[in-house]
Amino acid sequence: MNTSKYFEKHSTIPVVVKNYENGDVLNIGFMNKEALDKTLSTLEVWYCSRTTHKLWKKSRESAQQLISIYADCDNDALLIRVKQTGNCCHKGHSTCFYKRIWPEEN
Repeated sequence: MNTSKYFEKHSTIPVVVKNYENGDVLNIGFMNKEALDKTLSTLEVWYCSRTTHKLWKKSRESAQQLISIYADCDNDALLIRVKQTGNCCHKGHSTCFYKRIWPEEN
């Protein structure tokens, strides 16, 4: 699969990662071409750090097995569905989106 078309506008693109079982948004990260290619070849989700430009993936306790990938209408963002093992968030939560800011809780 030629993945170059997803990186014609930017060297990294945003990636929304969802749990395929319940639809929860787990996290948002960034990929470059190398991370996407590695994700496709290993079937584990790889990311590219925007600050260090190094590839990384979740730890063994928080693995993300690839289920499917969708591109947006402009081919400059991806939606990835995964089988999540363990908690996604490095702070011990099942998703990185656990802090509600509105409406405020009483």
